[in-house]
Amino acid sequence: MPNIDELIKEALSAEEAEIVRSTEELGYFALATGLFRGKLGWVSWVVMITQGIMFVAGIWAAWRFYAAVDVLAAVKWGISAGVLLLMAAQVKLSFMPQIQADRVLHELKRLQLLILHRGAGA
Repeated sequence: MPNIDELIKEALSAEEAEIVRSTEELGYFALATGLFRGKLGWVSWVVMITQGIMFVAGIWAAWRFYAAVDVLAAVKWGISAGVLLLMAAQVKLSFMPQIQADRVLHELKRLQLLILHRGAGA
């Protein structure tokens, strides 16, 4: 079965093929770093700094948990470590829906450019 992307590329003119090449799908790291730019980039920076602080505090609490001698201290530091590390992971994972939305918007802009080019050529 032929690849649908290859069939689309074969059906495009040379100029449209150049548009498709210049607007190729972005990789994960390009999308992730794109979160830190634009009008709301500062929000991503604040969230990542907060996540980093929670992660470091969770590691510190985990260290204290393993170093605890009595049970009450181990419970206190163990729960604190678990909660902080889970919160840090959840905050980091909260970026995934935005990355997916950026992928969809990128593809919509790509289609819009192709439609505009096709309309101008007609």
